[in-house]
Amino acid sequence: DVETAVNIARKLQERCLYVFMSAHNNGTTFAEQLVEGGVQLGWETRLVPFGREITSAIYSLGFASRAALSFGGVQPGDFRRNLLYNKNRIFAFVLALGEVTDEWYATAAGAINYGFPTIADSDIPEILPTGVCTYEHVVSQIPHEQIVEKAIEVRGLKIKITEIPIPVSVSPAFEGERIRKEDMQCEFGGQRTPAFEWLRMRDISEVEDGNVEVIGPDIDSVEAGGKLPLGIIVEVAGRKMQDDFEPVLERQIHTFTNEAQGIWHMGQRDINWVRISKDAAKAGFMLEHIGKLLHAKYHDEYSNIVDKVQVKIYTDEKKVVKLREQAQAIFAERDARLAGMQDEDVETFYSCTLCQSFAPNHVCVVSPERPGLCGAYSWLDCRAAYEITPSGPNQPISKGNMIEHTVGQWDRINAFVLKASGGNIERMSQYSMIVDPMTSCGCFECIATVLPSTGGIMIVNREYIEMTPCGMKFSTLAGTVGGGQQTPGFIGHSKHYINSKKFIAAEGGIQRIVWMPTMLKEEIKDAFIKRAEDVGLDGESFLEMIADETSATTEEEVLEFITKAGHPATTMEPMF
Repeated sequence: DVETAVNIARKLQERCLYVFMSAHNNGTTFAEQLVEGGVQLGWETRLVPFGREITSAIYSLGFASRAALSFGGVQPGDFRRNLLYNKNRIFAFVLALGEVTDEWYATAAGAINYGFPTIADSDIPEILPTGVCTYEHVVSQIPHEQIVEKAIEVRGLKIKITEIPIPVSVSPAFEGERIRKEDMQCEFGGQRTPAFEWLRMRDISEVEDGNVEVIGPDIDSVEAGGKLPLGIIVEVAGRKMQDDFEPVLERQIHTFTNEAQGIWHMGQRDINWVRISKDAAKAGFMLEHIGKLLHAKYHDEYSNIVDKVQVKIYTDEKKVVKLREQAQAIFAERDARLAGMQDEDVETFYSCTLCQSFAPNHVCVVSPERPGLCGAYSWLDCRAAYEITPSGPNQPISKGNMIEHTVGQWDRINAFVLKASGGNIERMSQYSMIVDPMTSCGCFECIATVLPSTGGIMIVNREYIEMTPCGMKFSTLAGTVGGGQQTPGFIGHSKHYINSKKFIAAEGGIQRIVWMPTMLKEEIKDAFIKRAEDVGLDGESFLEMIADETSATTEEEVLEFITKAGHPATTMEPMF
């Protein structure tokens, strides 16, 4: 009917596709239906009618042939090169709307010889194996509301969104923008409310490209300075998408969101923190615009592996908490993939400079036994990221010659860090928090700090907001440790790193830990006990020797507690 024809045409126009119309069915043509629906035809609107008969489709194929002759250097009569050029360069397809006659079959077969597949709304024989076309040749019985998306998928067409439909500007120039509390309309996460962000791969039939849903109250439901829970689930599908790519694409939520003017993003996974400025809210920015931004940016940056993107944004607290548990289970599975790999097993580490918009001097060096301090990137994730984007922030670094085994320094690693930090960091130790420690940005899951009188260190996680024995809360410590500066005695790191064999190995490893919040002890308990047993300790007893906020809130109280408990740090050499 007319309404369906108009909807199909609009979807094709939205994707900047030229539509060449031929043939009639049931006494009318697609073009005539568009005119009846008040749609303007012509080259200016990219809706071009060629005739009422199916034979007029020859003009469309002639257009493709002329492109091959003019731009591809194809000689007249060279059908093979004509096919290859059109298959790889001209992303056309046939929409067969209505009854397919013998003449339509013959014409569609001719289009297949150009590498152009046919997608039909009627029940016709399908040709699904690849061969002449990039993917399927003939796909049938596609509902009208899905036929445009299906055609784009089958043809392998990559959509570029040049203008992102949101009310604020988008540019990498806004990545370093800060939003202070007095300039904030509302915020999400940051330990103020439950929050998480999760990207997962779905079957291509389960994703409606461009669909954005907001479940729960929106920005305009809270007063200036208010707070809301936040769950962002990005679902992607693509013929070349892999499970291993999920963490890589997920971490880009940080970069993409920060590119919007008036939007500030920090953290990842289940410790994300988002602020919306008053100016952005006045401009009309709503939560659905985060989804539209992510949809556009994933298509723009990762079109080689992503064909469809849909986004679901939750602000209903019960749903956020429930879905966060599902996401946390997936995060744990990702972290477990590296079990058994050691730094000595590989000759190449990877860099991560994703956060240099906030900390220009910061360079993460990610190895099998030391994940990124954000907790979102492992060595495997960085390797996958490099495969996807060879020129991106995750670059392979050959270790080179060993300089110092205990602290973990190699000549080529140091040379890379010197260059990537703009000449500011000359040396970096992989296994020490005292000698040339790794820099930090601001996305770390935890901070480790020396408590000098105890001979050990305390670790505080981002979720813990109370005072710590070093006399500073996490937020104050983050300002001291972050920013890309080397601060001996302080390091930002991931939770997963605590249970690594290489955790501050130069200083004695986990035996130096004298204080952790109870929530962190409980979260890492099982793996921590196993790690303690690996170094000859009674795992459960050692965990009990570590003070927490229920037994010590000052450095003096920590020293008293660990002395009574017989903690091994009390008999170890001083750290300085």
